[in-house]
Amino acid sequence: MTTDPQKVLVWDAPVRVFHWLMVLSFAGAYLTAESERWRLVHVTLGYTLGGLVGFRLIWGCVGTRYARFASFVRGPAAVMRYLRSLLNGTPEHHLGHNPAGAVAIVLLLLASIVIVGTGWASYNSMGGSLIAELHEGASAFMLAVVLVHVAGVIVASKLHRENLVRAMVTGNRQGHEQGINKTWRVLALVMGLAVLGFWWLQWRGAP
Repeated sequence: MTTDPQKVLVWDAPVRVFHWLMVLSFAGAYLTAESERWRLVHVTLGYTLGGLVGFRLIWGCVGTRYARFASFVRGPAAVMRYLRSLLNGTPEHHLGHNPAGAVAIVLLLLASIVIVGTGWASYNSMGGSLIAELHEGASAFMLAVVLVHVAGVIVASKLHRENLVRAMVTGNRQGHEQGINKTWRVLALVMGLAVLGFWWLQWRGAP
């Protein structure tokens, strides 16, 4: 028997589509936040972000093995142990999300909920300046978490000698554990078509 790590399918297609659509939605919404001309784009991407988060919360409960929150959300002790292993140069190997990455994911999901909720309220002239400030603050917080998350991915990729960004594109990682058996490509396709359909409905009647 070999002890070399093998290519293992970890991320199903819906998780990967969710990840990159979330990147696109947040980045696009953030860049168009101050422009009245691109207001409809900003609002559309904000609603898209909300729909994506709703899907991820459901998929985190009923999805494939490594997509489920139960497989990667851990307590403070596990997070600190993993961070110490990074500092020591001998990082713990987790086939799915590591404990530190799990914290970033939870914070991103929570921040997205606040952003979408306050954005909707502000767009409908509810809550006044307080809601608008909370919306901007949550957006700035989410940007900070994104930057820390990206830095963590770069560091972990170097220490593990594995391209984690590519893994979120292909779905494959190196490891000894058992991977998933089904990619759920049809569900991912439905997700993509649903997003494109929503964008078309939003912009069909745009001035």
